[in-house]
Amino acid sequence: MMIDLPLDQVRTLLAAVDEGTFEAAAATLHVTPSAVSQRVKALEQRTGRVLLLRTKPVRLTESGEIVVRFARQLTRLERDASAELGLSDGSEDADPSGGTTSLPIAVNDDSLATWFLPALDAVPASSRICFDLRCDDQDHTTAMLRQGLVMAAVTSSPEPVQGCTVRPLGRMRYRAMAAPVFVERRLSGGPLRETLPRAPAVDFDRKDDLQGAFLRGLAPRGGAEHNAPGRARHYVPSSDAFVRAVVSGLGWGMIPDLQAAPHRADGTLVDLAYRRPVDVPLYWQQWKLDSPALAAVAEAVARTAAVALGEPRD
Repeated sequence: MMIDLPLDQVRTLLAAVDEGTFEAAAATLHVTPSAVSQRVKALEQRTGRVLLLRTKPVRLTESGEIVVRFARQLTRLERDASAELGLSDGSEDADPSGGTTSLPIAVNDDSLATWFLPALDAVPASSRICFDLRCDDQDHTTAMLRQGLVMAAVTSSPEPVQGCTVRPLGRMRYRAMAAPVFVERRLSGGPLRETLPRAPAVDFDRKDDLQGAFLRGLAPRGGAEHNAPGRARHYVPSSDAFVRAVVSGLGWGMIPDLQAAPHRADGTLVDLAYRRPVDVPLYWQQWKLDSPALAAVAEAVARTAAVALGEPRD
């Protein structure tokens, strides 16, 4: 037996997730925080499931993720239908957003710092989209798709999230780079496979395994030294700042060709192992929605990625 989900309750749950708190959701919906709480509670009673953990910010349960995916898909389809029917005149009096709609997308920081913004700039203005970008490691962006927090993601996973389609974008090539002074000070005492594991490294965050993958490729029996307790690792969770940290000599790190090329040309960075790049395949995953706006973004992303990353390979 199908259970009807009242649209005001579903939209309220989505607002609470997007805004993070009942108070912020109330301000967005122009109701009281008590009304938000009552609607969410009523929706939970209707589904017989706990949908939200009342933390700050609120967190979805697995059941909540299902409802939020439905809510976001419904909102997208309503916007597209209104636009195609000409029911929105785009005036600011009729719509404070100017007729635009928000499209949440998960993307890794290296893509955001290099090729992804030009892709968004290539989306036709007639699509009237405001982009809500959420950053995470490319190995983890699909989690936001599963949770219903985003409608599309740049990811390293070729396995489609349930209810999503996948298309290859190309490969982001990383190289082990270091400043000349760092090479002289830290890496000149022997073969790279011996000196590099003992040298300070720069990691993006604790999810970043690119430096570890490179070391494991160097060492015949593993290269687990990178993950050993006490090894010097600097955490710099910004793509641009990561490059600056390596250029300054703080440590060595894996840098995308797109960012490393100018530094290699002017001599501020040295390629430690030119014949040992690490290629990370990237994919575009999005919900299976017949949405003109989402399709326009997907095409712009695919075209821009083909130029920046090379032709995609399955």
